[in-house]
Amino acid sequence: MASLTSKGTFSKIYSWLPILILFVSVLNEFDFNYLNLEYFSFNFPFILIFFFSLKDFKHFDYFLVFMAGLINDTVVGLPLGISSLSYMIICISTSYLRNITIRPHPIKDWFFFLFIISLINSINYSILTLFFSYTLILENYLINNFFTFLFYIVFFNIFKYYLKGVND
Repeated sequence: MASLTSKGTFSKIYSWLPILILFVSVLNEFDFNYLNLEYFSFNFPFILIFFFSLKDFKHFDYFLVFMAGLINDTVVGLPLGISSLSYMIICISTSYLRNITIRPHPIKDWFFFLFIISLINSINYSILTLFFSYTLILENYLINNFFTFLFYIVFFNIFKYYLKGVND
């Protein structure tokens, strides 16, 4: 019974919560079609990966992020490795940003996030249309890019509160 104390099993599950949320979010691939919101979508895994990679969270392993990308490709029906490539670009870019930044600032991170997701969406669009002959609507990528950028600052505050709880 001593293993179920606050330093036991619950604490371990709580510290692995971001990875669990990442796998749940790539497995269910939620959208808002049932709300009849035609021009609304955002990429929650991008936000989650960017934030926890940037903060160098100890339980956010890059191999697990890569595996989540493979699962996402399987669920969505994309060629295997497209999402993993996107997720690894986020991890590499946040590692670079973390190493060159002397004083982190949320607004600078937010605009760097915009640059990274724009780069990733353009790479995905190019690969899927040029090599795999997908017919994609560029407007959907732009809307997704915009709302992902807007929601980053909201989730930043939620995740910051979570990190404060983990570190206490």
